[in-house]
Amino acid sequence: MIIIEVSTKKCTKPLREVEVDYEIDNSKCEICKDKPCLEACPVEAIYIDSENDLTKINEKCFGCVLCRKACPYDAINIETKLADPIRENIPNINSKLCRACGACVSSCKTGAIHLTSSGSEEVHSEIDEDKCVRCGYCFRSCPTDAIKYGEILPRTVSGGRAIVVNQKDCIGCMTCTRICPSRGAINIGKTSKLPYIDPSYCARCEECMEVCPSSAIKYSSRKKAYESFNKIRSLEIASSIIDKDIKKLSNDISKIDSLLANLVGVLSSNTENQFEINVTDRITKELDNTTSSDIVVVEMKDLVEYFPPIRKIKVFEYSCIGCGECISVCPVNAIWLEAPSPIHIDEKCVFCGKCVPRCPVTAIELIEDFFEIRDDDIYFIRRNITDVRDGEFEIHKNLCQACGVCVNQCPVDALTLKNDEIYVNQDLCISCRECEALCPVNAIKIDLNNE
Repeated sequence: MIIIEVSTKKCTKPLREVEVDYEIDNSKCEICKDKPCLEACPVEAIYIDSENDLTKINEKCFGCVLCRKACPYDAINIETKLADPIRENIPNINSKLCRACGACVSSCKTGAIHLTSSGSEEVHSEIDEDKCVRCGYCFRSCPTDAIKYGEILPRTVSGGRAIVVNQKDCIGCMTCTRICPSRGAINIGKTSKLPYIDPSYCARCEECMEVCPSSAIKYSSRKKAYESFNKIRSLEIASSIIDKDIKKLSNDISKIDSLLANLVGVLSSNTENQFEINVTDRITKELDNTTSSDIVVVEMKDLVEYFPPIRKIKVFEYSCIGCGECISVCPVNAIWLEAPSPIHIDEKCVFCGKCVPRCPVTAIELIEDFFEIRDDDIYFIRRNITDVRDGEFEIHKNLCQACGVCVNQCPVDALTLKNDEIYVNQDLCISCRECEALCPVNAIKIDLNNE
């Protein structure tokens, strides 16, 4: 006799709505003695019914399919349908706490934050809801805790002896802080802006574990838990000592950004279409005159690396013959022709360079100005792009917020978002660097091979 358990359960978890369809062939389960599926399930959703000895799955299941993978007889068939994630609310800025330091303005890569003043209010930051992608990076960069962010309510996990937060896995959603019934058990680090648990106050009720979306909250030995807590507390004490200098440093970083932008403006007046200049001494001198903190050129490497390139494309009207060859290769339909006039390139252009080698009369010029680090020196470089860039798409998964901005803006649909991870089709990617320029958390890097 073959007994097959078939069921459809709609599991509504805080983070996502998951519909789980499962089918279990219990005739195969009867010959399995070890029952590895029971051990594999992280939430004890799969069990043996005591009344009829059948293997079943209850409403705790959130469709991780670990039981199916553990089954040696392929007796478990599970299909899950995962709803789209709930979007975070727009970060909220407390104008009374905001000191108008500009840290959030500088960190926002979509230009959604600006300084404003109205009526009797002091100057403070304000967020444009239409531009905000809800990545939370402004919250992490704010030195005065004026920005509140994080409303998502997530899923479930299991544990051991003393509860700790693995800060490498934590995504900073702060759900654990809202759900914890023990006051003082979960604190927020001033430096990391991530939660950590005080073992002395933790009641081990596991409420935080049940709602953590990234499985960052787990059991550990009490010795390791206290070691981790003491290490974080030491960092917090050190952070409080230098807290008074944070605003000054934030102002200096904003000034450095302006310094680089002004330097680009001056050097861009050079009429040569290809050159490079060592600007280390010039930046050092400007730093001494502009900033009040001890920033040196060596420590500016990260700032310079993420300063976006300035790209310009030009059509030589007297050379263009209006053949339209370039129009056919443009991936974003930014080129159009109104005969007998030369071609026109509008603001949709992503500066990919595909049109440059296609032009039979060299009527299109693509220039790129950018900074580059070589050892401890900073160079300003102008490059004449004469061919399509050859590069490799790289993404830092620990930084990526899965906001999807890069996916939506990719001109050739080379990027996809699956299970909160970004994937690239390298065959489609044209290394135009649009995703690199748009990423709000600097998680994307295009490693160019031919430049």
